[in-house]
Amino acid sequence: MKVYKNKNGQAMPDKSQFFGPEAFQKINQTEIRWLGNASMMINSRGTNIMIDPLLEGFDMPLLIEMPILPKDIPSLDGLLITHIDNDHFSRATCIDLLSVCQSYHAPKYVAQVMQEEGIPGVGHNIHESFMIDDVKITLTPTCHNWQKDSAKYNYREWKEEDYCGYWLETADGTIWLPGDSKLLDAHLKMPQPDVIFFDFCDNEWHITLEGAITLANTYPQADLVCIHWGCVDAPDFSPFNGNPENLLDKVINPERIKVLAPGEPIVLTRKEKQ
Repeated sequence: MKVYKNKNGQAMPDKSQFFGPEAFQKINQTEIRWLGNASMMINSRGTNIMIDPLLEGFDMPLLIEMPILPKDIPSLDGLLITHIDNDHFSRATCIDLLSVCQSYHAPKYVAQVMQEEGIPGVGHNIHESFMIDDVKITLTPTCHNWQKDSAKYNYREWKEEDYCGYWLETADGTIWLPGDSKLLDAHLKMPQPDVIFFDFCDNEWHITLEGAITLANTYPQADLVCIHWGCVDAPDFSPFNGNPENLLDKVINPERIKVLAPGEPIVLTRKEKQ
């Protein structure tokens, strides 16, 4: 586990591992990359999908370099957005990928906003499934509608279904992104995933550290790819400053905690179901 500290004591990952078009080629396995913050890339035997790619234009200072820029992406079969927050829905990234991305998917409200921005978003309901090539994708429930408590954002009714996670079924195993969310009872009743994109933010509108540990230990075989930490220079803002080291003595089978450098690939492996 390579965890570093900046001058403010904020935990950070190792240096970004830059990649280019070679990572999008057809392969005989499924590779996963954490792109920083809550951005992920999946190459499933040549089907390339990104989730919440934030590769440019963020409005807060960063601690990392992006491992790839939109101009260097040769093609995407699909791009998934979980919710409207600008550390997940990067309008600049989505727009700059229009010429190479085959499809955009999101909860229905986010897809509507995409369309207003000239992005051809396809809206989906929670629990709805769709296909991108031979990868089956299902929206999973979340609770992250924090805007309803803010006078600044009271211009609409913020519903839980405006936010989602994603469950992906590939030829090589299952990947689950629970998404930014409070821990829900439904999160503890999923099938055993092979990989969880693991948010462990100790924040009331995220899962909290206690909730993250409960989730991790409910699925003791799943690899835990740590996300939503170490990338935004915000040492006093809990959604961005978790430390994976705090998980080590609390998670069953801690060797499955994957602390990746942005851009570093790992191979999806199917776990024995218990």
